Amino acid sequence: MLRAAIIALLTICAATAAIADTTAITNADIHTMSRAGEIANGTIIIRNGRIDAVGTRLRVPAGATVVDAGGGVVTPGFFVLGTDLGALEVELVKQTQDNATANSSLSAAFDISYGIDPDSVTIPIARLGGVTRALVTPSYADGKDRELLFAGQGAIITLADGTNVVRRPRAAMVIELGEGGAARAGGARGSAITALRADLDDVRWYAGRRGSYNSGSTRDLRFSKADLDALIPVARGRMPLIVGVHREADIREVLKLAREYRLKIVLSGAEEGWMLADEIARARVPVMLNPTANLPSSFEARGTTMENAARLHAAGVTIAFANGDGGHRAREARYNAGNAVAHGLPHEAALAALTINAARMFGDNAIGSIERGKQADIVIWNGDPLEPRSEAKAIFIGGKSQPMTSRAEDLAKRYRTLGTPYPPAYKD
Repeated sequence: MLRAAIIALLTICAATAAIADTTAITNADIHTMSRAGEIANGTIIIRNGRIDAVGTRLRVPAGATVVDAGGGVVTPGFFVLGTDLGALEVELVKQTQDNATANSSLSAAFDISYGIDPDSVTIPIARLGGVTRALVTPSYADGKDRELLFAGQGAIITLADGTNVVRRPRAAMVIELGEGGAARAGGARGSAITALRADLDDVRWYAGRRGSYNSGSTRDLRFSKADLDALIPVARGRMPLIVGVHREADIREVLKLAREYRLKIVLSGAEEGWMLADEIARARVPVMLNPTANLPSSFEARGTTMENAARLHAAGVTIAFANGDGGHRAREARYNAGNAVAHGLPHEAALAALTINAARMFGDNAIGSIERGKQADIVIWNGDPLEPRSEAKAIFIGGKSQPMTSRAEDLAKRYRTLGTPYPPAYKD
């Protein structure tokens, strides 16, 4: 009898806990970013941090927390790529810059995840812009005699409040070619490509002869052991290699190199990508781009156009949006997407570039769409999220409701009326 009573009590407690962790978002215009497409007047059931059901005429579980979206738009959380979010706090304070190294002997092994600050004030600001996930990537702090080509390894982070933000360290390797790579390799593009080929050959040689390397029986290698170890997943096509490249001719050279070495590459920048969009599509190489790039900032980007995203998408290229303005402006990713729509990119394609495309590019299969089994990273908007005047009204990451405030907003409220002649209309 006692055992039966205990089992019954545990069953009741488990059921109560399940109800407590259940949320229903109702009366929502859901952009699922899945095969289900857009669902009008839909409902999302969230259990234990994951999406349990999505559709119309769903029964809301008894005891669930109900969030009425009021007919507003609901999207997956946005995934921003190529940002320094959490790795750079104050641009003019060197001690807060953990996004790059000037070490002349460290290249591919540089791991940005070690320097990401979970308490960075930039993270809540980005979150209020609907950003729930980010790929933080290293940049270059070129020091004297630095000739190594790789910037280092990026990390995928979550923007959930009060967590260890790093979700996947060493998620991608970063390298810049074109003018930047040429400058590090002696001043010519040919030097950079030749050096990269030699480096990849060294890594492949090392990967099959680590015993010889450790015993000292080896040929001369340019990289340290740490760099060689970091590059083995790249050389074997397991780790994405993000290649910063801009000019049409350089993009074509990178595609050729990727075919020869069987690399898993992602083009970054690719301002002249539209000129060979069909070739990029045939190679099934995704592109992360800044959709607001509209001026030829250098000779290698003379063909820059704000129609780049639309033209690449029309050719069948998978695109996602990189944040060209740093972590402090990651919240503006949706504005950039709106600009792409204004220049020909279909609206749903822009949302896909902010969500499911970015997730797929970097193998983050638990997020990016609103469908059963996915992690409940969800944003409720009071209008079209690609319109600047729209705002996020509720944000869930892993099914947990997130604070709708930031340090910037707290300071604004604190000092808005303090010692100022603002009329009552400006007061809280």
